[in-house]
Amino acid sequence: MQGIRTIRCNLSRFAILARTHVNLSHFEPTHFANPTVERTLSSKISIALFSFSTSRPETPITPKNLKGPEECSSDNEDNGSDMDNDDDDDVRGLNLIDDGLIQDAKTIVSILQESSDNRVEMKNKIEQCVVKVSQDLVLEVLSRVRNDWEASFTFFLWASRQPGYAHSVREYHSMISILGKMRKFDTAWALIDEMRGVKTGVSLVTPQTLLIMIRKYCAVHDVGRAINTFYAYKRFKFDMEIDEFQSLLSALCRYKNVQDAEQLMYCNKAVFPLNLKSFNIVLNGWCNLIGSPREAERVWRDMSKRGIRFDVVSYASMLSCYSKAGSLYRVLRLYKRMQEMGIEPDRKVYNAVIHALAKGRLVNEAFNLMKTMEEKGVVPTIVTYNSLIKPLCRAKKVDEAKDVFDDMLKRSISPTIRTYHAFFRILRTGEEVFALLEKMRKMGCQPINDTYIMLIRKFCRWRQLENVFKLWDEMKENGISPDRSSYIVLIHGLFLNGELDAAHEYYTEMKERHLLPEPKIDEMLQTWLSNKQMAEGQTTESRTNQLDCSQSCEQTRNIPKRSHERNFLRLAETRKVVRERGFSFWEP
Repeated sequence: MQGIRTIRCNLSRFAILARTHVNLSHFEPTHFANPTVERTLSSKISIALFSFSTSRPETPITPKNLKGPEECSSDNEDNGSDMDNDDDDDVRGLNLIDDGLIQDAKTIVSILQESSDNRVEMKNKIEQCVVKVSQDLVLEVLSRVRNDWEASFTFFLWASRQPGYAHSVREYHSMISILGKMRKFDTAWALIDEMRGVKTGVSLVTPQTLLIMIRKYCAVHDVGRAINTFYAYKRFKFDMEIDEFQSLLSALCRYKNVQDAEQLMYCNKAVFPLNLKSFNIVLNGWCNLIGSPREAERVWRDMSKRGIRFDVVSYASMLSCYSKAGSLYRVLRLYKRMQEMGIEPDRKVYNAVIHALAKGRLVNEAFNLMKTMEEKGVVPTIVTYNSLIKPLCRAKKVDEAKDVFDDMLKRSISPTIRTYHAFFRILRTGEEVFALLEKMRKMGCQPINDTYIMLIRKFCRWRQLENVFKLWDEMKENGISPDRSSYIVLIHGLFLNGELDAAHEYYTEMKERHLLPEPKIDEMLQTWLSNKQMAEGQTTESRTNQLDCSQSCEQTRNIPKRSHERNFLRLAETRKVVRERGFSFWEP
C-alpha cells in the first residue's frame, strides 16, 4: 500500500509540475522583478477593455462535480472548517444606511447596466458622472455588478482617477476576485502588479491577495497554477509555513479538488509534516464537499494507523457525512463512540445528529437532543434550526416545519436565505411563491441569485413563462446581475417549453456578456438553427416552384407533403440530440 501511494505521489508531482511549466506563459511569478515588462495599468486596461477580439481567450474549464442550480445549498450548512461555498467572499456589499450613498450607488449601477451593450457609451457616461467617490461606494457598486467584469472594471478604473480618492487593499481585492471569477487572470495579475507600488514604494500586496488568486485557480480546477501561485509567496517575501500550506489545502478542497489536496499533503510531508489539522481539512473535503463516506473512512483509517488522535472537528466531519448520506445508524454509533472517548460535542456535532434524526423522521428525538444541547450550554443557532427545517420540508411535513420556524422566531433568531429556500421547494403555486417572497423581504431577507435560479426553474417546470420573465426582470431591478448559471437555467427552461427563438436570443445575450458558453446548449441550439434555416429554405423553394413551374396539380400538392415529412425528420433529429446530451424534452 505504501508503495502504491509513493507511485501515486510521484505521478501527481510530475503531473502538477508538467501543468505548471506548460502554463508558465500565462503566469510566471518571476516577471514581477523584470523591469522590461513594467507597464502602467492604464495601458493594460485599454487592451483589456477595447481589444477583445485580439486578446487570447481563456480556456473554458468545466467544473468537476458541478451541482445543479437547485443544489447550491448543502443539506447541512456546517462544513466543518472555514470553507464556505460563497465564491464572492471578497466582493461583499455593505449594509449602507446613508441615503445619499445608496442613491449614488443606484445611479452608477443604472449607468453601467443601461450601457452594458456599448462599452464606449458606458465609458463616456461614467466619465460625466459627478458623484463623490468613497471606499464604501466603490465596494457597494462592485458587489452589485460583480457578474459583469467589464462594467466592474470600467467603474474601478474611473474611480481610481477621481481626485481625493485612492483604492485601498479591500477595493483591489474585490476587483481581483471579480476578475478571477470570470477567468480574467492576466488582468488580475496586472492589478497585483499595480498594487506592488513600484512607483510609490508602498506595496499593498498581502498574503490574502495571493490567496484570492489561489482560490480562483482552484475554482476552475487549475491545480498547477494554484500551486505556482503558492510558491510565489517567496518572491513577495511572505512566509511559507504550515499555516500557508494548509490554506492552500483548504482552497483545493473548497472547490472539490480533494484528491489533489490529499496527494499534495502526502507528497510534501517532509517539508510540511502531517498533522491533525491537515488531515481534518482533507477529511472535511471528502465528507462535506464531495460527500463520499467510503473515501472519508479511508482517510479516517489512515489517521488512526498513523497515531493521530481524532478531535471534535474530525468527528463533526464524519457525522455530517453520514448524516447527509442518510445513515442514521452510523451517525448514532459514531456519536456514542465520541462520548465514550470523552470528547464533548460542539454545535456542529449536535447539528449533524439533529439533521440525521429529522431526516429519519424522528422529530421528537431531534427536539429532545436540542434541549440536551441547550442544557449543556450550547446555544442553538439558525444552522441548528435549518438542520431541522430542511429535512422536514423534504419529507413534506409542512406543519412541523412551520412549528420549528415559529419557535425560531420566538427565540429572536432571524431566518436566513437557506431557511426560505427550504420552504420554496415545497410550494406548488405561483401565488404561494410570490407571497413568500414578499414575506421574506418584509423580514429583511433579500433574494439572491440562487433564489431566482431555483424559482425560474420551478416556473419553467410549471410552464408559467409569464412568471419566469417577471422574476428575470425583478432580478435586474433589484440590482442582481444575472450570472452564467442564471442564463443557463433560463435558456434550458425556454427550450424545453418550445420557446426556441427566445432561448436563442438569451443565449446570444449571454455570449455578448462574455460569459462562458455551455457546450450542450450551444450544440442543441446550433442543431435547431441549422434545421430552421434548411426548413425556411425549402419553404421558399416550394413557393417558387408553385408560382413559376407549370406542373400538374397533383405534383404541386405533393411538394408541401414531402417538405412536411422532411421537417418532421429534422425535428426528430433535434430532439434526438437533446436526449443524447442529457436533457429531458417536454413536448410543446
